[in-house]
Amino acid sequence: MWEARLSLEEATARLTAPGQMFETERAIVHGRELTVWKNAPATLRQILDVSLNHAARDFLVYEDQRHTFEEHYRVAATLGARLIDLGVQKGDRVAIASRNLPEWVMAFWGSVVTGAVVVPLNAWWTTDELIYGLSDSGTSVLFADEERLERVRPRIDELTELSTIVVLSDDHTRPTCLGDPHDRVRVTAFSEFLGTFDPRATPPDVEVGSDDDATMLYTSGTTGHPKGAVGSHRNVITNLMNLFFAGQRSALRLGGDNAAAPAEQTSGLLNIPFFHATGCLAFMIPATAAGNKIVMMHHFDSKRALQVIQSERITAIGGVPTIAMQIIDDPGFATFDTSSVKSISYGGAPAPPDLVSRLRAAFPGGQPSNGYGLTETSAGVCGNSGLDYVAKPNSCGPAYPVNELVVVPEGFEGDEPTDDLPHGPDVLGELWIKGPNVVRGYWNKPEATAEAFTNGWLHTGDIARIDEEGFVYIVDRAKDMIIRGGENVYSVIVEGAIFDHPDVADCAVVGVPHPTLGEEVAAVIILRPGRVIEAEEISRHVAARLAKFEVPTRLVFRSKALPRNPQGKVLKRELRESLIATSIDAN
Repeated sequence: MWEARLSLEEATARLTAPGQMFETERAIVHGRELTVWKNAPATLRQILDVSLNHAARDFLVYEDQRHTFEEHYRVAATLGARLIDLGVQKGDRVAIASRNLPEWVMAFWGSVVTGAVVVPLNAWWTTDELIYGLSDSGTSVLFADEERLERVRPRIDELTELSTIVVLSDDHTRPTCLGDPHDRVRVTAFSEFLGTFDPRATPPDVEVGSDDDATMLYTSGTTGHPKGAVGSHRNVITNLMNLFFAGQRSALRLGGDNAAAPAEQTSGLLNIPFFHATGCLAFMIPATAAGNKIVMMHHFDSKRALQVIQSERITAIGGVPTIAMQIIDDPGFATFDTSSVKSISYGGAPAPPDLVSRLRAAFPGGQPSNGYGLTETSAGVCGNSGLDYVAKPNSCGPAYPVNELVVVPEGFEGDEPTDDLPHGPDVLGELWIKGPNVVRGYWNKPEATAEAFTNGWLHTGDIARIDEEGFVYIVDRAKDMIIRGGENVYSVIVEGAIFDHPDVADCAVVGVPHPTLGEEVAAVIILRPGRVIEAEEISRHVAARLAKFEVPTRLVFRSKALPRNPQGKVLKRELRESLIATSIDAN
């Protein structure tokens, strides 16, 4: 049984004291004074250099492929040189559209050390969505796997700034499928682009500052196209420091030596895409810095995951709550050796309160944890683990020391919180966040940026409360977003696709509980007078326009008008409750 030797406040004070690794200070960031980590590395190039301290360790494992930290470092350094030879300059956008592969990681680091802005695109996007992301970002070089190449190929002519596509393959036993050459855009295999790499190669010498742009991760909103959240080197590294701080504080509270290195290499089973903020910023980058092994699978399967946990001696499992549930619910769970697992972390979706007790029973030596963050906060803002998670399983934890969190009541019109705002554990309102991990805004979208960011404060749209100990509870979802199996589904995007059908008069999309996915996408549809269609037709119609995870799995045709408030807004909570009640009655 765990027993805390230090309180949360005591451990925080000890770790952030003057002279300690996690000391904080005030600094000017983009013209605003913020609390920052005093000893944080300045740029991602420094993180890559640190990874060479673990040169001989395995870093990237994918099926039968294995790459050490040194091999990865030299490949990334060589890729950086190749990109500069291609003409890539500081600030240029280099996109990655691929499933999880070792080359995804190599492409990220090879691009970011040139001073380029890395644009991880959702690999499950349709052709229309991928073309939009590439065009909107002004991407000049694209790393894409063969499947994404085929989606982009028919419309390459529209991408006027694109010069090169470097194609990744998950099957190294055959030549990479490149298809017919294009008369303007060079399409080449990853191995050909890389060529022979120097085993002593180092990254190019490019002058990059902490607040220079480093990443652009797309996040959808309530209207229009996805928005590119532009993150700096400081943003990304702040998240890294936040996560390292959380781990050290947890160890210190349980009596561990916060300076001691782990006895064995941390081996993480990655069950989320690299193109997510969690997969890229909260998993891949910390693993690079800490010397952790990243183990990838072609696709998630609970049985295969258990085999990998046993064979690779996995110590950390990350992903959405449904991944953890599928693993422990696998009928063969007890037949595998899972004793190596020490950490089970998840986020990106609501977790059932009883999950923590189930995980502690399944992994007696493991420590469950969850957290809260957004693409706009470069992943984590707060985290909950260990004894705190057991005591408060509905909370996502307290804010990290460099983050300020405030609950702003409905109707507040100021640009930043004021001292007279109501506060207390029972006060509900929109969660606003400030800190050095908050991105500067959205790429080429000044109006959306002005709406979401004011004086350094991010307006999350999430309804939350903060208890007397600073623990955050997310009460309602931002902007009617649905989280299906860890994928963000924005109802307005799906509604737009449904409205494109000529027989649809009105519709509303909501999320309803699902036993394994967390939520499923449900659509309530009103047809035009005299029209009769089957649900499958709507499904096919949406599937032709959006990614598979965005297609509604539950369709309800309604004859009466949708419930709306006086302003004409659909009362989605009422619809959701009706659908849930109908499901209960049917069972």
